[in-house]
Amino acid sequence: MALQVLINLFIAFLWMFLQDKWGILSFFSGYLVGIFIVFGLRRFFPSSFYLNKFFAAVYLLGVFLRESVVSSFYVIGHVIRPKLQITPGIFKLETELESDFEVTLLALLLTLTPGSVVMEVTPDKKYFYVHALNLPDSREAVRDSKIKFEHAIRKVTC
Repeated sequence: MALQVLINLFIAFLWMFLQDKWGILSFFSGYLVGIFIVFGLRRFFPSSFYLNKFFAAVYLLGVFLRESVVSSFYVIGHVIRPKLQITPGIFKLETELESDFEVTLLALLLTLTPGSVVMEVTPDKKYFYVHALNLPDSREAVRDSKIKFEHAIRKVTC
């Protein structure tokens, strides 16, 4: 993937230097030309096209932002009630991710989502212990978020 980026940057600079007027606009147009060239040569590279990873990362960011907004409204709903009706608790959550990076990223994303905190990851990296704001409702919400996050993380890391 790094080779593809370097080739694309080389094409962009070459394009810029071959133009009459040097500038950011000629570099950007050269970068676009480089994207098409690298895309056409993608079968000769050992890894997949590098912009696929970029779009997967943007998708992961979008999933996180959506889940964060939804869970924030959930937490705000509990906070503004006149009578606090929550049942905090800890539950065990299984993950299918394997690498240290993937497990750490999932734990961070779940922790940054309001209403849940990953307290511990087991040594075999298969289970999380999660503290939830309202255990009955949060357990299902965190599991749904975990499924969405795992899918998006796999798209970025594979």
